[in-house]
Amino acid sequence: MKIIVLNCGSSSIKYQLFDMPSAEVIAKGLVDKIGLKGASIKHKRNDGLEFKVEGEILDHQTGIEYVLGILIHPQYGSLKNIKEVDAVGHRVVHAGEKFGGSVRIKPEVIQALEECIDLAPLHNPPNLEGIYAITRLLPEVPQAGVFDTAFHQTMPEYSYLYGLPYSLYEKYKIRRYGFHGSSHKFVSRRAAEILGKDLKELKIITCHLGNGASIAAIKNGKSIDTSMGMTPIEGLIMGTRSGDVDAGALLHIANKEGIGIQTLNTLINKFSGVLGISGISSDMRDLEIAAAEGNHRAALALKMYQYRVKKYIGAYAAAMGGVDAIVFTGGIGENDFNTRKEVMTDMEWLGVDFDFEKNDQLKGKEVILTRPASKVTVMVVPTNEELVIAADTYQIVTKNLDMV
Repeated sequence: MKIIVLNCGSSSIKYQLFDMPSAEVIAKGLVDKIGLKGASIKHKRNDGLEFKVEGEILDHQTGIEYVLGILIHPQYGSLKNIKEVDAVGHRVVHAGEKFGGSVRIKPEVIQALEECIDLAPLHNPPNLEGIYAITRLLPEVPQAGVFDTAFHQTMPEYSYLYGLPYSLYEKYKIRRYGFHGSSHKFVSRRAAEILGKDLKELKIITCHLGNGASIAAIKNGKSIDTSMGMTPIEGLIMGTRSGDVDAGALLHIANKEGIGIQTLNTLINKFSGVLGISGISSDMRDLEIAAAEGNHRAALALKMYQYRVKKYIGAYAAAMGGVDAIVFTGGIGENDFNTRKEVMTDMEWLGVDFDFEKNDQLKGKEVILTRPASKVTVMVVPTNEELVIAADTYQIVTKNLDMV
């Protein structure tokens, strides 16, 4: 079965063509700078053939039209006919409390996602644009939505509610939702496989560390807490997002600077995090170079980032009554051995016997980073959110399900 996975951002579309259930990636690519100058498509086939095309791409439907055309192109494509596409799976960031799993896209589902736009105004609209486009271009092809928030719907009420008047939850569903659900789901399951144990018998802390970052406490296969909240701002310090901050501090800033909600939103989303602290970059690689050259603010940004990760690990170990495995994933978690080293330093109290020498030699590989006698296993598991989307879409379509 041929399944296209789409991840539509505000000005981009990431896509992969899977052959399921073998999970073979036949082709993948990126449509970049939609609606902007310099728009382009980078495409790569599984046999290594690559090419790039530049041109005017005004909207997501045009971008998806290009993608479908490339996939059936006689020279660069992988399909003989567009009718070979059996299903399309979409990454959707926010489903609120409406869906606790992946779901077949139907008119009522689209309406429900439109009602969630105010919960994720930067993410849900482009996600929906992808759904609209496929509905118009391939009306007979079944579609599935796989939600960042769905995996965390198992959090207990005492974990997801904020200390605000309960009436605000009842009126506006103000609560913690969590994100990166597909990633946390994938790496926790893979960690259990590596350990040769039943996921339902494990306590796992998954650390998805990238420009956006979150940590999840997964007990017996279910998410019981996660660092991101109602929006992806809360929790860890990130590339440009502030993470946890006293709400009173935000009110104070707004008052002193004379700024409104939109400007404040931009401040904590786009100009905070390690970028705001360092004044240099949101890229950890740039900060590590600057810190090595003696830049105090770059070193401070790194230390703050690492400290916040360490603090959440400790909190979630306490919340679960212990931990069996700590998993690093995401661009930073998989490749930045220095961040892993700093987070795992002085963690012996938790039962971690970390192999620092092995850690310093590896990046981007599936590997265990603790010694055999360690009570807690620390590992790197490269994430594969696209495969989760493809697998859920395959299950929905082949079993004729409305939800998985």
